[in-house]
Amino acid sequence: MRRVVVTGLGTINPLGNNLHDFWEGLKNGVSGSVMITRFNAEKFKTRFACEVKNYDPSNYFDRKEVNRLDLYSQYAIIAADEAIADSGIENQKADKERIGVIWASGIGGLDTFFQNIKAYVEGDGTPRFSPFFIPKMIGNIAAGHISIKHGYRGPNFSITSACASATNAIIDAMNYIRLGKADVFITGGSEASINEAGIGGFNAIQAMSTNNEEFKTASRPFDKTRDGFVMGEGAGALILEELEHARARGAKIYAELAGSGMTADAFHLTAPHPEGLGAFNVMRLAVSDAGLKPEDIDYINVHGTSTPIGDAPEVKAIQKVFAEHAYKLNISSTKSMTGHLLGAAGAVEAIASIMAVVHNIVPPTINYRVPDEEIDNKLNLTINKAQERIVNVAISNTFGFGGHNASVVVKKADV
Repeated sequence: MRRVVVTGLGTINPLGNNLHDFWEGLKNGVSGSVMITRFNAEKFKTRFACEVKNYDPSNYFDRKEVNRLDLYSQYAIIAADEAIADSGIENQKADKERIGVIWASGIGGLDTFFQNIKAYVEGDGTPRFSPFFIPKMIGNIAAGHISIKHGYRGPNFSITSACASATNAIIDAMNYIRLGKADVFITGGSEASINEAGIGGFNAIQAMSTNNEEFKTASRPFDKTRDGFVMGEGAGALILEELEHARARGAKIYAELAGSGMTADAFHLTAPHPEGLGAFNVMRLAVSDAGLKPEDIDYINVHGTSTPIGDAPEVKAIQKVFAEHAYKLNISSTKSMTGHLLGAAGAVEAIASIMAVVHNIVPPTINYRVPDEEIDNKLNLTINKAQERIVNVAISNTFGFGGHNASVVVKKADV
């Protein structure tokens, strides 16, 4: 079977507007949470989020482009451009018929949708919609923009599976390379839902933290006082490439994407299975697909959203899959720093896992203070400070509303 490696990375997220700054923020345990500046959140239950900082679209796009791009597409293009440049693929005569784009978003152009509908409702009933309304909003358009900008004519489509979206996109890209359908994929995900509809909608289902007084530390996975996730935004992009293709062009190889798993809880629209059944199955399948044993795993970047009902079942699943080896693992939730990037989470967290493998540093779970008796405190949850250790193999977990579960396994490039 054809092997798949990672040859480029790019991101823009609440910890940094590029890969270097993101990794520095992760290593140093920086919280990305701030009081919301995107809109007046005074009357909302949640008034804070993990926003991208110091973002000026004019640094990346001309004014005409900005008007035609929803923020989720802007983030997608920025992350993809960084990853493509990082890979060096544009500097060589790669066959663009064999380069594809598989991109993810859980929601897509939510702000574009909200602003257009708001303008209609506040008007006199005359339908004066922007001609860019639909092309800006639809969830596949970011993949189209990346493909058009760079001329990539391989497979091109988008994935939506809520918070598992980007991981599913990465898995599809890996499998299409394995099957010989392409040699290179630009894959990942982007999300931009820090707006009235996004914050109000998630507040309505009581999924988000409302701890406005302690907004900086409100994302506290595994902590007994956790009260919901903190919204994040941004994008993560990975260049996946067939091993021999990467070798032939002398590409830098970050890691090998060794395996994946996909399952469903078949339980509830928004709640995980209480015993972590889907999470158990997805990790078991991912390890098997990679041709590894549970004891080969060194680090798990968990879904770990900081919700009262979500964190404990995932830990139960880890203990069921890994048994006694669970106590030798490092476990951490980088959502404690980035917040929850929804459909982009899997891409940003896959990048965090890859960087852990490359640098032998496990990013921490910050903001942890009060132990939860439902979570075994003998597990190494990488509390509040990054830890150095050999990380040969890491797993990244993402689970989404609808019961979608997806995991990927990355390992050191033994090439």
